[in-house]
Amino acid sequence: MSSLIEQLTMAPLIASVVGIAVAFFFYFRVKGLPEGTETMNMIGQYIREGAMAFLMREYKVLAFYSVGVFLFLWIAFQGQGTGLLAGLCFLFGAFLSLFSGFIGMKAATYANVRTSQAAREGSKPNALLTALDGGAVMGLFVASTAVLGLGVLYYIYAEDTHLATVLHSFAVGASSIALFSRVGGGIYTKAADVGSDIAGKVVEGIPEDDPRNPGGIADNVGDNVGDVAGMGADIYESLVAALVAAMAIALTARAEYINGLFTDGTTGMEARFLAVTIPLFLAGLGLAISILCIFIARALRANAPAMVLRAALVVPSIIMVVAALAIMPALGVSMSIPYALGAGAIGGALIGLVTEYYTAWGPIEKVAEASKTGAGTGVISGISVGMESTVVSLFIVAIVGFLANAVMPEGMGLYGIAMGTVGMLAGTAIVMTVDAYGPIADNAGGISEMSELGKEVRDITDELDAVGNTTAAIGKGFAIGSATLTVLSLFSAFILEVNFVREAEGMGSLVLKLDDAPILVGLLIGACLPYAVGASTMMAVGKAAQAIIDEIIRQFNEIPGLREGNAEPESTVIVDIATKAALSQMILPGSVAILAPVTVGFLLGPASLAGMLAGAVAVGASLSLFMANAGGAWDNAKKHIEAGGLEGHPKGSEAHKAAVIGDTVGDPFKDTSGPGVAILIKVMSVVSLLIAPLIATF
Repeated sequence: MSSLIEQLTMAPLIASVVGIAVAFFFYFRVKGLPEGTETMNMIGQYIREGAMAFLMREYKVLAFYSVGVFLFLWIAFQGQGTGLLAGLCFLFGAFLSLFSGFIGMKAATYANVRTSQAAREGSKPNALLTALDGGAVMGLFVASTAVLGLGVLYYIYAEDTHLATVLHSFAVGASSIALFSRVGGGIYTKAADVGSDIAGKVVEGIPEDDPRNPGGIADNVGDNVGDVAGMGADIYESLVAALVAAMAIALTARAEYINGLFTDGTTGMEARFLAVTIPLFLAGLGLAISILCIFIARALRANAPAMVLRAALVVPSIIMVVAALAIMPALGVSMSIPYALGAGAIGGALIGLVTEYYTAWGPIEKVAEASKTGAGTGVISGISVGMESTVVSLFIVAIVGFLANAVMPEGMGLYGIAMGTVGMLAGTAIVMTVDAYGPIADNAGGISEMSELGKEVRDITDELDAVGNTTAAIGKGFAIGSATLTVLSLFSAFILEVNFVREAEGMGSLVLKLDDAPILVGLLIGACLPYAVGASTMMAVGKAAQAIIDEIIRQFNEIPGLREGNAEPESTVIVDIATKAALSQMILPGSVAILAPVTVGFLLGPASLAGMLAGAVAVGASLSLFMANAGGAWDNAKKHIEAGGLEGHPKGSEAHKAAVIGDTVGDPFKDTSGPGVAILIKVMSVVSLLIAPLIATF
């Protein structure tokens, strides 16, 4: 390893260590803040215990899964002499994902009650700061562990012939855990949310966070397991997959094409490994910029929360592009790389703004207006908003891919697309920080309501929560948009890996033709899978929500004094129902993501597997964006009515009840099935990339 490559590898390792240190600083700072009244402490403890209990039970299930995959990799790669290495790297990627989720969610469950206490003290800036610091723990851990894990493996195995297997196995560990965490957490949180909403607002006519509502604790637990731990695993996996895709393309691209990336005459293996190192270096640069921007956002806490958080999402991308434009030429790297990086960074910001528009501005008013004539028209309006937003978002992704390909030198267009993905995800730390802020603020509002702290406190937490709803929607749009570009990069890396192996064996390159039967068969199989996963997760939420509604109604009818507020609800029963449903129903989607590419690859060969990936990304990207944005529109249309935005139709009116029903459809759309489908296509692509050397010659 040359001194330059070693320096470029060490830089992100240093940035990741600093990121973890800063995350621990925020963790202990938040933990040391005052917790408030005895009632607030009790509610906060119930939420924390419920969230950690779910996580521990989920981790036990994932432990069995991880052992099974470890054994499969050990056996499958034994012929190449890398069986044990592949299995251990898989476990390493899975462990870092689980560890990040554990620390981040624990910080969130400390920050929620302390945010409520800051609001109780009358300080909106301090409440914003507390929620932001709690989110920063998750954001920094996610980005830092992703960069650290890949950086350590690359530093150790950079000159090893098995580097590709090492990186791909690590990515499979990150991806598969993300799918289980996102789907399991999503089923839990939306079953509890939908059940509490319907039983509380529609049946009993009380708020979902009313202390009498037995589902209130479970709902707040769900925000943490779904929108903090689940979303963190999702973003962690996206960053890992994007980096691995770019590094894999650089490892398998033709030498004469790679030489065109450098303006200082760098060629040969030096050029190849420099091209492999650059994505990792840029991810470390993005992490360092995100740390800086988190502190800038903290300094601006006295300003309007919406302005602070929106700036936190947009500004890092601008700084990242400017820094890359200055640094890359100094390293003798072609300007094409920062151009492709910039296309991805700007595209990511645009997708975030598009998502914000469709889930927080004019379109939600149309959905609210449509709810005046009933739930049916409100649902129809939300569906149309989701469909329209999908067109705009995917068009942006297509433009980013086109530009990233066009600016690159001959033969490196696929590398350019991968660099665009890295640019889109370079600000992962701050994106996840702002996203995790949302459920913390939501929990703070719930704790304030259940503790009966009064209107002044709720006014502060409601404003923070309203901003959090918008940033959460932006985070989902960002995650799904980046997932689409990531899968395109992984698909390209898969084809290059297959052809690299085939050429080494003296075989012709795999050429994909749409009129070939194996490709068409694969396309149809791939198109089916997102719907299969979407259907199973929606059904899981529906069944669990029905069980929760029945239990809440039973408690109101059978517990004397509960309806009048003179008795305590049995919240642990609701938590248990949601937990069992989530853990049992997350198995099918996870199995599909792992088994589908393995089955198709080994039975039908690489051509059919390539077709399956193409069909899955085309259908999965559009379906996941549609579901996420439609769900966000229904959610905020309901909140628009609750805030008095629909004149003559206040909270509790028929229009409001219709909007609540629309929101109950949208909840699993945006927080379970939509994200689940997005992760599905990434996991399938990463698994395909891993097994590419095993099936390339079929």
